Amino acid sequence: MTDLSLAPTGAALKRTAGYLTSVWLLIALIPIGIFLLDPEEFAPILEIAIRALIGTLPYIAVAVALIAYLKASGAEDVVARAFTGRPSRMIVMAALFGGLAPFCSCEVIPFIAGMLAMGVPLPAVMAFWLASPLIDPPTLFITAGALGWEFAVGKAIAAVSIGLMGGFALQAFMRTGAFTDPLRPRTGGGCCSSTSPFEGKPVWCFWQETERRETFRREGTANAIFLIKWLAFAYLLEGMLITYVPAEAIGPVVGGDGLLSIVIAAFVGAPAYLNSYAAPPLVAGLMDQGMSAGAGMAFMVGGAVSSIPAMAAVWSLVKAPVFAAYMMLGIGGAIIVGMVFGAMVGG
Repeated sequence: MTDLSLAPTGAALKRTAGYLTSVWLLIALIPIGIFLLDPEEFAPILEIAIRALIGTLPYIAVAVALIAYLKASGAEDVVARAFTGRPSRMIVMAALFGGLAPFCSCEVIPFIAGMLAMGVPLPAVMAFWLASPLIDPPTLFITAGALGWEFAVGKAIAAVSIGLMGGFALQAFMRTGAFTDPLRPRTGGGCCSSTSPFEGKPVWCFWQETERRETFRREGTANAIFLIKWLAFAYLLEGMLITYVPAEAIGPVVGGDGLLSIVIAAFVGAPAYLNSYAAPPLVAGLMDQGMSAGAGMAFMVGGAVSSIPAMAAVWSLVKAPVFAAYMMLGIGGAIIVGMVFGAMVGG
């Protein structure tokens, strides 16, 4: 009887811990804390957050509809077909599709595992890996809503460029005999479905099938909740950042157009980055406080590559030398992209 009573108690404690650490709880507690500790700034901070969220809602709607359509139609198979042919062609296609694939950092693990099982060369896999966390259809629209289309298109070009750079760089290294045994031994399990993304054909008119309509509804609802949750949290942080962090504290560190500010932003992005949906509002707030455009781009690119989900996806499948190459190529690419973008936009 004792054991039977402990099981539900343990499950209840686990659920409680999940609630206490959830983003929704933080979204509720942040305004309450501001109201109690600094009531004069309560209304201005909420106004900043609500206005920004409302302004982003059209982009959220487009992003949600697009990713739900891609999932319901089974567009992953189209991505998979790109990885055939000559190695150089595969690198180019992997970098391009890395920015289009509707995969989160977790879902990309079985996809990459499938690519490796099919014998796709590691340089093409690296190109996909580097480009994939930087941009996808929802991120493109969220970035445009928070920072403008110039920044969003710049990040998309950066994703493809870094994918190409990483793929061809790894190809050159492998010609010297490096990375001859790159993969970790495969073990079962994982946080995502193990269903192969290479099975089946896309059904573009998905609404003709009940199961695919249900997938569209389920994916649309889940992604809408996910995006609204993280953006509400990010815009609250942005409002607090603008209100409480003086511009003179940000400017000397990541302001101006110098190389040092871009390098710092690329490395600071690693611990400070939340995810591709929450980052644009935070960068917008930092830029309002004095961060340069080049440093903002470096922050977003470096942070996406070095975020815990992205790193975990790479670490789970390849050995340490390949993982180190991924990190160096990603951070180095972030610095280069930040310099180029800053020079082009004048900031």
